[in-house]
Amino acid sequence: MARTKRSRHSELKNTAYEIFIGILSVLSIANLVLVYAFAGDGALQLVLSVMNGLFSFIFLIDFVYRITTSDTPWKYFFRGFGWADLLASLPFPQLKILRVFRLLRVFRLLQALGFRTIVRTLVHDRANSTLMTLLLLGILVLQFGSISILAVEEHAKGANITSASDALWYTVVTISTVGYGDQYPVTNAGRVLGVLIIIVGVGIFGTFTGYLANLFLGPSKDDEDGSADAAAQAQPDEDAADDADRSRAASAGVAAGAASGAVAVGMSQADSAGAAGSTSSPGSVDAKADRLAELLAQSEVLSAEIRQLLDERRP
Repeated sequence: MARTKRSRHSELKNTAYEIFIGILSVLSIANLVLVYAFAGDGALQLVLSVMNGLFSFIFLIDFVYRITTSDTPWKYFFRGFGWADLLASLPFPQLKILRVFRLLRVFRLLQALGFRTIVRTLVHDRANSTLMTLLLLGILVLQFGSISILAVEEHAKGANITSASDALWYTVVTISTVGYGDQYPVTNAGRVLGVLIIIVGVGIFGTFTGYLANLFLGPSKDDEDGSADAAAQAQPDEDAADDADRSRAASAGVAAGAASGAVAVGMSQADSAGAAGSTSSPGSVDAKADRLAELLAQSEVLSAEIRQLLDERRP
């Protein structure tokens, strides 16, 4: 069971990418139904044929990506329905139904991952999630925008979008934000659709530009790993310097404590000498005064040592 779970996780690519491929698989299968359901509509057939060609190209790239990054390519090809992915990517209408296997595999992998993990991954990896979302939105707008703009403009008075090729050309030019102006809507509904297509196009190309800038100009993974290693190597040196500073501070504290103790002893002895001064001889008083002078000299020596320790501590 554990081996199966690890195998599924190794097959799973980026979560947002897997969802993107899964939705495209559903859309491509739906297009196959539309092809047979509206066999007499030539304009719709042309749009669906273009979209199926685009899906075939994307799925072929997906197959190459999966087989080149798989730990066991032969296992993916023979036991992971890789052969079905390859055949479904070929330009043969009879083989498009094999895209069901791709959809089943994506569903199985995402189910093994779990709903909470999927949501957490999508929120954490916002860059890829946003890019995949906008690419999917662009594909949906290309298909349904072309069909919709043709439906509202084809029979309008003074219309210049009168065929499926005109609708596809207008949608592609508008999504790319080029706007040649050779094809344009003349109805209010067509203009509303044109505004929506423009908004989607700006979002797609703006996000795609930012993604490429981050990919080529951002720090590479090796640079980030090197920075982390340098920080880890610098940490022991900083700890050693902190330990040395603490040691010097402790030494200074000990010296200061000794000086304070010596002065306190001297003051105590001086007080005792003063208290006994009324009954003591002058020689005895002179001896205690000499003792006090000696203690003060020792205090000055300790103060000098403290200053020396503080000077060594300074950078």
